[in-house]
Amino acid sequence: MAKEPSEQYWYNTKTGQVEFGFESSVVDRVGPFETAAEASHALERLRANSAKWEAEEAADD
Repeated sequence: MAKEPSEQYWYNTKTGQVEFGFESSVVDRVGPFETAAEASHALERLRANSAKWEAEEAADD
């Protein structure tokens, strides 16, 4: 069973810091992640997902 979002890690895009729970505003948070290590790589994951989706869209055209 998945943990509650308030009990997981988040990446704060404004500060560049990993946070536990709802420390900052929702507009500044990316997540949730199971571990602090996963959250610390949030931007890499977002970039990879964006590239994947862009490639999929291009293939559909």
